Amino acid sequence: MMGAMFDPHAYGDEIARILALDGNGERLMPLAGSTCSSTAARGLLKVSRLPPAVLAGLYLYFSCWDEAHGVAQDLDTLEGSYWHALVHRQEPDAGNSAYWFRRVGKHPVFPALRERAAEIGVECGGAWDPLGFIDYCEEARTRPGSPEERMALEVQRAEWQLLFDWCAGAR
Repeated sequence: MMGAMFDPHAYGDEIARILALDGNGERLMPLAGSTCSSTAARGLLKVSRLPPAVLAGLYLYFSCWDEAHGVAQDLDTLEGSYWHALVHRQEPDAGNSAYWFRRVGKHPVFPALRERAAEIGVECGGAWDPLGFIDYCEEARTRPGSPEERMALEVQRAEWQLLFDWCAGAR
């Protein structure tokens, strides 16, 4: 997926059908609190047998916060901690998000995420800084409609796509 457009079909028919309910994996998720964007997706995910790391990502994509949090919290893996950090960043609870990112440490998607962020216009130096991005999102969400908010939303989408790709095994 790196460098290419996000392809929901790369993850199989079930995931492609679910993502088709809102943006095909291209949705700009809110920086802070929202309601589930698709009750149809929520219903399909509740009965799905997809792996927990994939479910956590899909629930987060559709802003089904309670479900995303529940799955991520019960997933004692690096990816579970990463999804948990993203859920809390979008809550927004910066301190809790930072706690979970510290548990993640350096994730294998960070180099590609740093590159994607730079392409979007968010520079973060030589390595991806998830704690710095929490701060960036906190500031950007206080300025609705600003270029910074748009860039934060786009980087957040790129982050979701990269982590989802990692978890869904289409690398």
